[in-house]
Amino acid sequence: MIARVRAGEPEAYAELVRAHTGIALRAAAALGAGADAEDVVQQAFVKAYCALGRFRDGMAFRPWLLSIVANETRNTVRAAARRCRLADREAAFAAAEPVIPESADPAVATLETERRGALVAALEKLSEEHRLVVTYRYLLEMDEKETAQALGWARGTVKSRLNRALRKLERLLPDFRPREHAREGGEERE
Repeated sequence: MIARVRAGEPEAYAELVRAHTGIALRAAAALGAGADAEDVVQQAFVKAYCALGRFRDGMAFRPWLLSIVANETRNTVRAAARRCRLADREAAFAAAEPVIPESADPAVATLETERRGALVAALEKLSEEHRLVVTYRYLLEMDEKETAQALGWARGTVKSRLNRALRKLERLLPDFRPREHAREGGEERE
């Protein structure tokens, strides 16, 4: 696909944009862009297009794009000289992708909303590095290799920072019991 874009085929880049807009919006919202998430993503796609000459063949496009989204989000937040409030982040992230189906039991939906709010509040208390690694790995559902590529870290750094971040989250959320998630390699984890 990248080769087609480099060969001057504009529809190929449009396909990349369509395929990655959803995850890019989720990333921008989760990283604090708030109401500016669409602008951040649009600017990130423009920067990615301009930087395609520096894109290394054989690398995955999604982590590379999401690192541009993360940088653009940081730049936007700094340029605006404001820090998004927790409520704004939660609203933007919740609007990016519906979490609870409309057909869900209201009691279950309320509990899920409370759990989500508690998780976002706990994430806010983490350092930026820990918040980034948890966001990429679990909220954006990237595997370890993609997370390392997107953050520009070694895989061992991703593992160690993720481990520390999860231990901090356990202390911040003692009553939080995550659903079981499949680990790489097929193991189950709670």
